[in-house]
Amino acid sequence: MERQLDQQLDELTSEFLRMGAAVEDSIAVSLRALVERSDTHALEVIDSNKRIDAWEVEIEEKILTLMATQRPVAKDLRLLATMMKINYDLERINDEAVNIAQRAIELNKVPLLKPLIDLPRMAKIAQEMVKGALDAFVRRDAEAARAICRRDEEIDQLRDQIFRELLTYMRSGAPDTVDRAIHLILVSRHLERMGDHSSNISENAVFLVEGRIIRHRKDEL
Repeated sequence: MERQLDQQLDELTSEFLRMGAAVEDSIAVSLRALVERSDTHALEVIDSNKRIDAWEVEIEEKILTLMATQRPVAKDLRLLATMMKINYDLERINDEAVNIAQRAIELNKVPLLKPLIDLPRMAKIAQEMVKGALDAFVRRDAEAARAICRRDEEIDQLRDQIFRELLTYMRSGAPDTVDRAIHLILVSRHLERMGDHSSNISENAVFLVEGRIIRHRKDEL
């Protein structure tokens, strides 16, 4: 017979993945707010933040309850510990999407500084990293998780490229140019942080499969 704990873990995993899908959606909508200059989309992301925060707390409480009441064996305890950490990173990724939405509202008040090309590319990579990290967790695929970690370098390079380009605009001397460029630079940093959190999720997926902590060990990627 299936253990009651197995059923509870399956239900918790499903809830966990629904939260992940909502976070992926927040990334997409926050970039739409920026690219389409839509305050409506920005407010949609900002308004959803309380729901995601509550979701994170609810999942954490369920994890702690299972730890306290079901006396999980080592394998189950590792899964619950991994989910606890991933739960935190998902909430932080959503916070970064909210930060982008808030930047979008400010940028929508002024003329567009330049065509947005690299920021959407960064956002696409960030979305792919979140989805890929969660898929690796579900499939217990350590190699796929390591591949996601390696993609963090892509997003870092785009962040640096955007910074150099916008620095050129800022040197033009126009005060309003500086303000707009700073907002765009910060958007790139929010996206870069999403990549970092996605890497954390992937590292925890490796821990779930192999029982080894690879954080801060680039030679193991």
